[in-house]
Amino acid sequence: MARPLFGGALSAAIPPSAQDISELREIPDNQEVFAHRDTDQSIIVEILEYQSHVDNEDAAKYHFEDVAGSNKASEPGTSEVRSIQFVPKTELSLGQCTSAWLLTGAQLVSKFNEEAKNTVNIHMCLFRLPQFSTDILVTFNDPVIINSSNGSDGDANLASEPWTVQDFQCVLQSLQLLDPGVFG
Repeated sequence: MARPLFGGALSAAIPPSAQDISELREIPDNQEVFAHRDTDQSIIVEILEYQSHVDNEDAAKYHFEDVAGSNKASEPGTSEVRSIQFVPKTELSLGQCTSAWLLTGAQLVSKFNEEAKNTVNIHMCLFRLPQFSTDILVTFNDPVIINSSNGSDGDANLASEPWTVQDFQCVLQSLQLLDPGVFG
C-alpha cells in the first residue's frame, strides 16, 4: 500500500514494519526517514538540488560520496562503490524522471558518534528530474556487521524479518510524484 510522503506530494510502498522517524525526532524538510522497528536498517527519501555538473552514473557516485561525507566515511578504505546500473523507466512509476540510477556500495559508519565502525551496505537509487531542478535520492541503509563494542547483541536485532533488497526495489518501483509543487 502506498504511503504519502512530503505531505502527499509523493507516495511509495514503504515496508509495513517501518517506523516514521519524524515521530521521534526532527527530520529536515527535504527528507522522509523510516527505520525498521527491530533492526538498524533505514530507508531515506530525499529531495535534493539537481546536480547539473554531473551526468548519469557520475551523479549517483556524487550523491554516494556526499552521503559518505555525512557518514564520516570519506577517508580512504571507508567507502566503496560496488556497482551502478541504469534503471529502465518501464520498471518505475515515477514517469517524470529523465533517468534513474541504482548504486550499490558499502561504508564503514559509526552510529551516534561511537568509536566503533559498522559495515553498512548502501543501496541508493537516484531519480533525475532536471525539469524541476531536482534529484530524488532513495537510500536503503542495510548494516551487515554491527561492531560488538557498540554494546548491541547481534541476535537481538533479528526479532522480526529484516528488509531485503526486494523490499527496497518495491519502494523504488512504487515511488510516484503526485504534486510537482513540492519542488517549489
